[in-house]
Amino acid sequence: MTVYIDPPTWPGHGRMWSHLVSDLSYDELHAFADRLGVPRRAFERDHYDIPEHRYADVVRAGAVEVSSREVVRLLHGAGLRRRKGALQPRSS
Repeated sequence: MTVYIDPPTWPGHGRMWSHLVSDLSYDELHAFADRLGVPRRAFERDHYDIPEHRYADVVRAGAVEVSSREVVRLLHGAGLRRRKGALQPRSS
């Protein structure tokens, strides 16, 4: 199981955020997030939003640190990229 996380450089709601993704499946991503107690409401289209204060915990749990550009490349390569506004299939 490999999941990836980018640096917490995305501002929102008074915090900085990272994106947690899988290059295999949403099921893999959900299982990893579940193990860490990340709520499903943090899942947005194709990634989990992870607050900066949880970044080190996620890396210690096994997420591979990559750039934000690499996150997008991994999602595209796996066919898992879901753009805003596009019709989305229901996820499990």
